[in-house]
Amino acid sequence: MQAQTLEEATFGGGCFWCTEALFLMLKGVEAVFPGYAGGHVPNPSYEQVCTKTTGHAEVIRVRFRPEIISYEQLVEYFFLTHDPTTPNRQGNDVGPQYRSVIFYHSPAQKEIAEKVKQRLDQAGIFPAPIVTAIEPLKNFYRAEAYHHNYYALHPEQPYCRFVISPKLEKARQRFSSLLRQEKR
Repeated sequence: MQAQTLEEATFGGGCFWCTEALFLMLKGVEAVFPGYAGGHVPNPSYEQVCTKTTGHAEVIRVRFRPEIISYEQLVEYFFLTHDPTTPNRQGNDVGPQYRSVIFYHSPAQKEIAEKVKQRLDQAGIFPAPIVTAIEPLKNFYRAEAYHHNYYALHPEQPYCRFVISPKLEKARQRFSSLLRQEKR
């Protein structure tokens, strides 16, 4: 039996509690790690990132099985589950740490991300041009433990109920063919 390979992708689309919960629903996704990437401060804390001076974005690192879900499908899902047209903002979350960004791990990922971005922009799916940055991954630091699996552990917290839950419901309706059958 041939071993299945895992690949990784890194996305920043606002609060990592939201993006983590969204990507954990996908079949073929083995793990999602919230963290920080793209900045100049080594091993930053959440509090440091919130000062808007580290250069880091809140991101998720996704480990996935490409034979089940492709990188291109992940990129399209990423674009269609947040607002990629607002620089440094997702809803009420404002600041450079909430920017829309894809950190590619290889030249192939860069090419795919650029292709999907261009296709969606040309299709006019969004009311404004996509501003999502596509940058090489230079660093990734895992977020503190209390950020991991936040939505599943705190579903009744107001941010989870009023921001994350509606995003998850919208994704369930729009992307049912990509979602895993069992609850996670």
